[in-house]
Amino acid sequence: MSTTPRSDTVEGCRPIERTPVAVEATTIADVSRDDLRTLAAELAREGYVPAEVTAEVRFEEDCSLATQREADRLRDIVDAAAFIGANQLTVDVDAVECPEKARPALSAVAERAHRDGVSLDVDGLALD
Repeated sequence: MSTTPRSDTVEGCRPIERTPVAVEATTIADVSRDDLRTLAAELAREGYVPAEVTAEVRFEEDCSLATQREADRLRDIVDAAAFIGANQLTVDVDAVECPEKARPALSAVAERAHRDGVSLDVDGLALD
């Protein structure tokens, strides 16, 4: 028995027999809500729960517009992740030409993810 106090919300939860899976962002990027709904239903039917979405990002240009496009792409992935019920987005930053532009863009995506109930984990670039 745990000695850590739990909130009433956690007290009302119990484990289920589902296997958590990671979904690649390429699977859910640029697809319709109907396709996302179908994916979520297929995962549930197979006994899976989408726990995480993984994405690779590249900030290869020292260009504000290119940085914004990549951040917008991530926001769309956050939206899709939240829609299918994933609560974690893990982003692997492959290339960064200008960290001074990439960091604020990723921080803004992290704020959006937080509002949508998705936690953002960034590998390859410290946000601080």
